[in-house]
Amino acid sequence: MARPDELVFAPLGGVGEIGMNLSIYGLGNRQQRSWLAVDLGVSFGDEEHLPGIDLIMPDISFLEKERKNLMGLVLTHAHEDHFGAIIDLWPRLKCPIYATQFSAALFEAKCAAERNAPKIPVTIVPSGGRIDVGPFNVEFIPVAHSIPEAHALAIHTEAGTVLHTGDWKIDPTPTLGRPTDEKRLRELGEEGVIALIGDSTNAVRDGRSPSEAEVARTIIDLVKAAKGRVAVTTFASNVARIKAVADAAKAADREVVVVGRAMERVVQVARETGYLDGVQNFRSPEVYGHLPQDKVLALCTGSQGESRAALARIANDDHPEITLNRGDSVIFSSRTIPGNEKAVGSIINNLVLQGVEVLTDRDHLVHVSGHPRRDELRDMISWVKPQLLIPVHGEALHLNEHAKLARAAGVPRVLVIRNGDLVKLGPGDPGIIGEIPSGRLYKDGTILEDSKSRAVVERRRMAFSGCAFVAVAMTAQGELVDEPEVDLVGIPEKNRAGEPLDDIVFDAVMSTIEGLPKARRRDADALAESVRRAVRAVINEHWGKKPPCLVHVLTV
Repeated sequence: MARPDELVFAPLGGVGEIGMNLSIYGLGNRQQRSWLAVDLGVSFGDEEHLPGIDLIMPDISFLEKERKNLMGLVLTHAHEDHFGAIIDLWPRLKCPIYATQFSAALFEAKCAAERNAPKIPVTIVPSGGRIDVGPFNVEFIPVAHSIPEAHALAIHTEAGTVLHTGDWKIDPTPTLGRPTDEKRLRELGEEGVIALIGDSTNAVRDGRSPSEAEVARTIIDLVKAAKGRVAVTTFASNVARIKAVADAAKAADREVVVVGRAMERVVQVARETGYLDGVQNFRSPEVYGHLPQDKVLALCTGSQGESRAALARIANDDHPEITLNRGDSVIFSSRTIPGNEKAVGSIINNLVLQGVEVLTDRDHLVHVSGHPRRDELRDMISWVKPQLLIPVHGEALHLNEHAKLARAAGVPRVLVIRNGDLVKLGPGDPGIIGEIPSGRLYKDGTILEDSKSRAVVERRRMAFSGCAFVAVAMTAQGELVDEPEVDLVGIPEKNRAGEPLDDIVFDAVMSTIEGLPKARRRDADALAESVRRAVRAVINEHWGKKPPCLVHVLTV
């Protein structure tokens, strides 16, 4: 008798980290499986550790090998950490993509704004709808989040049903879109759920996330109380917050000026898809300077300190149309993502130095998270009654706290896993049964690099200790044609005693060449290696750091 098909799960991104989400589900046996991918997102480069890297994406080499068995890619929602890698990586997969209307429209607008974006078809699924993707029947269950049309996915298979929550929270009074569908989730729990793959972002926070309706009331109060100009910055994708800001402006008799391309794009898509029906028209930045100070509100990108975004340019007094002065106010309707604290702090300090009043979530309820706190996680578990819970979408601490909470809530099996772990979900006892290649790709300008890329490693070294360049011209007989050229980049000009370092390096190069036997001087590679070692050693002696050294030997 044939063994029943196994249902397996593997995260290729988004576990042990927040961002870069990619999950895959497989149905079949060990020789042959059909695969379903859920989300394909990015995380963002850190200039300190990854200089010049804009985006980080999951390694999809496994899916490339399994391309003929990849039935499709399903999107839970349209945040960058869930769909931001598609334009770069889809050409390697060319699988069908399924998303609801807003996510599809925002993706289309993103493609239109990108140079040379490939034509990527997306099949639109109604909210609450069900589709067959190969042997997987996927149901889109509405959940509240900080972007329209976020969905948990109930993945129905012959081996059982899995609930992949995506990003969610419980908000009984969302200002826009549908609340989390408790009724359908309870029904699923009664039907039987073998595994809950759940968002862990706020698993360390007690209680419940406040509602968007409370934030909307606070923003109205703050905008009404403001005397001068007001600027509000928030995540561009948070359409509910954009609507709240628009309502606050209307209540205070102010015009809304939209500043920043990402914000303009989301506003356009939200209007096209009906999410801003009844909301007044917004104005373009050119009219900002012509409106009275107490009649204008600038809605800006840049809540995370992005150097090229609108708010950073305004704070640096570098924006062509938008200025702020003493007595004006800026509302940060956002929370700083870990890693962005320095950049955001710099903007806030620049604004304060200009006499601008800065209002943040430290003092006012101007932001709420789109992720569930501990009481909400308990609610989800009680509704769905999973046999197994796997925490995802979080760093190690978040995953472990979610796991402890699940065990305390009576979930029979809880598994904490890492990116690349292949987990058997059913039938029978669940557990880790193997490992799948996983890793990171770096978007470096227009090029995708492997995380072990020499360019990235060398750039990190150069960022720390500069670089020495030496050019030497030799005759075929091993004699110097002219004096060597020495160029030190990113290295101090003088040592502690005040002596020029380039003179010290030049002397080291000369003495090294002169000290080599003729045979080694005629060997360009041997000569370059001897000079390289000598230069690094002498700089280390005088500076305490060993920079990379590039030696070019020209034989004439």
